[in-house]
Amino acid sequence: MLALDGIKVLDLSNYVPGALCTMILADFGADVVKVEPAKAFPMGDMGYSPGGKDKEREAAYFALNRNKRCIGLNLRSDEGRRIFHRMAKDADVVIEGYRPGVVERLGVDYKTVSGINPRIVYCSLSGYGQDGPYRLFSGHDINYISLAGVLGLIGPKDGPPAIPLNIIADFAGVSLYGTIGILLALTARNRTGRGQYIDHTYMEGALHLITWFTHRFFMDGTVLQPGVSWAQGAYPHYGVYRTKDGKWLSIGCLEPHFWDNLCRLIGKEEYMPHKWNMEMTFKGPEPRFDEIRNGLEKVFLEKTRDEWFDLLAAGDVPVGKVNSLDEAFRDPQILHRNMVIELDHPKLGKVKQVGILPKLSETPGRVRRFAPVHGEHTDEILGALGFSAEEIGRLRKDGTVG
Repeated sequence: MLALDGIKVLDLSNYVPGALCTMILADFGADVVKVEPAKAFPMGDMGYSPGGKDKEREAAYFALNRNKRCIGLNLRSDEGRRIFHRMAKDADVVIEGYRPGVVERLGVDYKTVSGINPRIVYCSLSGYGQDGPYRLFSGHDINYISLAGVLGLIGPKDGPPAIPLNIIADFAGVSLYGTIGILLALTARNRTGRGQYIDHTYMEGALHLITWFTHRFFMDGTVLQPGVSWAQGAYPHYGVYRTKDGKWLSIGCLEPHFWDNLCRLIGKEEYMPHKWNMEMTFKGPEPRFDEIRNGLEKVFLEKTRDEWFDLLAAGDVPVGKVNSLDEAFRDPQILHRNMVIELDHPKLGKVKQVGILPKLSETPGRVRRFAPVHGEHTDEILGALGFSAEEIGRLRKDGTVG
């Protein structure tokens, strides 16, 4: 048994943030059907199922679409819309990632779908929301975190903002919050018998993630600046240091006993009185901390990254190797926790992917199928709706399905 067995999801989200959301649902048993344009895209890296010459290999490694099925369907055609409406009749969830107004023009919006199926949970993922002055603005992660005040907090003091990977708005702000919203709405439906609409945005997701950093602003008007907080690496207690072999090590010694452990292990007991405390959270470091940082930088150049890691971890110091991606996938803790899984592919042999989260004790998720190629399940899905082979052939010929 899987936690979401019996839940049917129609995925119109197109791009990778929506794909991560529905991957989580699919990993735990939901029957996720990717509804994609009838004509295939050459590559699937952005979230679409691949349709190019190396499509099977691409699909095998594209974990974001694992455990899903795919139908190619032209929603701009009357017949394509009718097919979608038939699919929606017994679906539980629809998720879409178009700009506001597009699903209305296509005739697959919440009002239309809920009229067919009042139990539907319908989740829209957009940059800025279905209303408001920015609703029709285009954007990407960098724009959403800029307007949310997040990007302005990342980077050195008096320097330009540091652009992070698109994990804040795209994957944390939308993928995870979108998943939470869908699961909350499904839980509410168990009580009310009715579905509901979820209007979630990239910008709001990014803003909500920095809730902890906003309370002082609302309390006394304090505006956190870049490069001044411990969380931004401004204090020597919480930062990264280059080691003898040119690699990097992260240190996080905010608690007094951890700082003491570090100072003793590196032979700098004179630094022990200069501990971090909560009053420093929204203040820049004092000059003495610059001297301590300089001292730590010199000390860490005396050993390699791995030598320091082994020494400090054994001495109860919060420490981490700054791993490259290939190093991360060789890390013993990551491997022990099954965050790299190996699957048997019928043509490619052993295929590795990122593991499944979260880890449930009684109903854990599992990989039941590899990601589909474009339109791989079109005939299967249409057949289940009652279409004959001849009808499917006609629909394919006229471009309604692919």
